[in-house]
Amino acid sequence: MAPPAQDLLGRLHPIRFGRDICGDLAGAERREWWLADGRGGYAAGTIALSLTRRYHALLVAAIDPPLRRLLVLAKADARLCTGGNTYPLFTNRWADGAIDPRGHLLLESFHLEGTVPVWRFRCGGRLVEHRIWMEPAPAGQSHSRAPAAPEGAATVYAAWRLEGESDAEPAELRVALLANGRDHHGESRACEFTPEITAEGAALRVAVPGRFTLSLRASGGAIAGASEWYDNFDLPIERERGLPARDSHRHVGEARLPLIPGAWAGLAASLGRLDAVDLEAALARRRAHDRAVIARAVAADPVFAAAPGWILRLVLAADLYLIARPLAGLAEGRSVIAGYPWFGDWGRDTMIALPGLCLATGRFDEARQILETFAHFIDRGMLPNVFPETGAAPEYNTADAALWYVEAWRAYVAESGDEAALTGIFPILAGILCEHVAGTRYGIGVDPADGLLHAGAEGVALTWMDARVDGQAVTPRIGKPVEINALWYNALCAMAELAERIGRPAGDYRAAAARARAGFARFVRPQGGLYDVIDGPDGADPRLRPNQLLALSLWASPLAREQQRAVLRCCAARLLTSYGLRSLAPGEAQYRGRYEGGVAERDGGYHQGPAWAWLLGHYARAHHRVYGDAAAAQRLLRPIGDHLADAGLGQVSEIFDGDPPHMPRGCPAQAWSVASVLEAWWRLERAKAAEDRGRTGAPARRL
Repeated sequence: MAPPAQDLLGRLHPIRFGRDICGDLAGAERREWWLADGRGGYAAGTIALSLTRRYHALLVAAIDPPLRRLLVLAKADARLCTGGNTYPLFTNRWADGAIDPRGHLLLESFHLEGTVPVWRFRCGGRLVEHRIWMEPAPAGQSHSRAPAAPEGAATVYAAWRLEGESDAEPAELRVALLANGRDHHGESRACEFTPEITAEGAALRVAVPGRFTLSLRASGGAIAGASEWYDNFDLPIERERGLPARDSHRHVGEARLPLIPGAWAGLAASLGRLDAVDLEAALARRRAHDRAVIARAVAADPVFAAAPGWILRLVLAADLYLIARPLAGLAEGRSVIAGYPWFGDWGRDTMIALPGLCLATGRFDEARQILETFAHFIDRGMLPNVFPETGAAPEYNTADAALWYVEAWRAYVAESGDEAALTGIFPILAGILCEHVAGTRYGIGVDPADGLLHAGAEGVALTWMDARVDGQAVTPRIGKPVEINALWYNALCAMAELAERIGRPAGDYRAAAARARAGFARFVRPQGGLYDVIDGPDGADPRLRPNQLLALSLWASPLAREQQRAVLRCCAARLLTSYGLRSLAPGEAQYRGRYEGGVAERDGGYHQGPAWAWLLGHYARAHHRVYGDAAAAQRLLRPIGDHLADAGLGQVSEIFDGDPPHMPRGCPAQAWSVASVLEAWWRLERAKAAEDRGRTGAPARRL
């Protein structure tokens, strides 16, 4: 019997810091908290409550969910006033190098309670607790919704609670509210944000006619309006990225909140209507949502009932990326944010992440909704690579997203047994393969000579190694990339199985798979491992990259056992790190061990050495396929548990430096990083149980 959901939340891997980290500005700013609302909006910041990125804010809202994200509320800077003293409960960096105030020095501790960041400030003899959380999307909280929650709108809460005796000196919070109206990727210009500001009692309204209206309401106090600019916030992470490192926000109001020991005081900010704010009820909804995320996974698969705390953290982390994408005729449309803060929903990333985000966690309905949503965008046998945030037409410059889509359907049907959905989608899946045989965009098509897929065109990068500098692909990989053909073989085998499952002919798929498998032998290098690309402009590319790993980590492998072993040995020797696989082996001419510099320098090195966390899950699964030891393969994932207390707290970074100590880089919260590690652990835990049953003679469970 599974433990109660409350107990499971208590078993989460603790993410907690004391004065040694909180009081050290570098340590406190290195660690970031991330929240999301299930609509594409988010909130984010540092332990120090300072701004270090242009994306840090209390509310970044999707104006046209899940796109057109605007930073609408930057900060709620609180000062505790008591006994004639004033204590800052925040920190600010300024362009002249000043750190003022230094509220982080008052921090006694910081921790995550579920997804909720919690600060505890020691102010003289008083203790103040501070929390920030977002209202979950309605789909995730139908079991506990209070009337006060804004329906279908981006909403964030900031609350403070004073500890101590009821007869202690009176205390008050004065909270400066800083708003904006810029694109979350952009820069602030005072002349471009001149909102209408209206204050009345506990309510403040910040309106930009024709764009948005931000409503703020205090609980237990009042808000007075204001209108002045706070200029020249310093953003050191943007400077490191070679981008403008200054920002400004408009001071739109000040909340005054009397503090009564033991009672919450604070405010809500929303793009919806706020008639009243019940902070206790809102916090209860957030806790109930977090509990439900864990409980759903345990109910779907009992392996999570005894899962280590860091795995339960990943289950909770997965919820950050699942978003609503309503379409005409499909109100229940769903998608996946590829990473926070700067990614939207990408076809490739969504399909790679779907099994870990949805199938491992028991969210089968959402998995089906995501798959059905993307079916609306299939064109000429291809899935969109990216949905531009500007609302422009989707881009179809990817050779692998549609093949990952076929694999995602195979995995979904294998777990859910949903043959009704399979019957409906099967003609579309068959059409994808037909288009690939006939030939589609960018030279993507089957070579009848060897049954393999070729792909590529001048100036584009069609694989996941898709960085561009000055309009040119850094790793064009024109020809027959190894992982594209591993995916092609896998898709043919998957279609054969899916066809047989619903009584359709499978012979053509099996014949095509046999041709592709025979052709795949051309990738085998005499020295061991596989070529990265064959039949390219310069012949075969022998550079050691991790793409060959997919030829043994996918559901169907075209390699014989000894070939699989050779691939794994090559990857282990030069590509494997604690947190992922290097995108290029050290010693290769283009290898870059550190991901640093301006935009062009970073993009030029994006796939030339950094270790990618999403590949660690595939390596662990490949290791199990070769050696058959699920426990040993699982141990390869453990360093990710340590990483959860660094960078994006409770999340997994996009990439890490290829050189030790493998500093986290790129997006601090990346969907496929979380999902691939979580999926690998889940499948390997099942494999361990099957191995145990095999040793005892019990029937093995189908994985």
